[in-house]
Amino acid sequence: MSRIISPSNNKIYGLALVCKIWKMARSTVYWRKTNTPSLARRGPWPWHSDADLLAAIRAFITESDFYGEGYRKAHAALRFKGIRTSPRRVLRLMRENNLLAPSRVGKAHGPKAHDGNIKTERINEMWGTDMTTILTTDEGNASIFFAIDHCSLEVVGIHAAKRGTRFEALEPLRQGVVENSALFPKRRRKG
Repeated sequence: MSRIISPSNNKIYGLALVCKIWKMARSTVYWRKTNTPSLARRGPWPWHSDADLLAAIRAFITESDFYGEGYRKAHAALRFKGIRTSPRRVLRLMRENNLLAPSRVGKAHGPKAHDGNIKTERINEMWGTDMTTILTTDEGNASIFFAIDHCSLEVVGIHAAKRGTRFEALEPLRQGVVENSALFPKRRRKG
């Protein structure tokens, strides 16, 4: 632009005038003339070309006994064969060539698990469990677990604990089994 001749006075615009209008320092123009950025890949050149690496990835996928291997397993298999490359490069190549494992989608379960009615015909046919928490002034949070019979809506077991672990969650079921099973002797309740 600085070498173009002005149509009004037949003079060259000049670098200073062009830089002033574009609000750019002249040093930037000189720097860009000598240091043109290259479009080539930056950093060290890899040992294997993309085509060679892609062929090795395809060979791994065809040799595999499983369907849909991911880029991590492909990267590990290439390292085992002595082909060293980065996992991100393997991911890029597999993504560009549609070789990634299909994303996991949920299985079609058909109709809903139940129609909203979970009331049963007989007692002790189905129990449900749940948990709630309550804030106490002295102890902080406490977890309360309970098990309910779906037919009679009777509480068959209840348990409160400071921590709500999986072991604490099983306690109401244990209480219900002990109280309602003929295999265990009935306990006498005090009082």
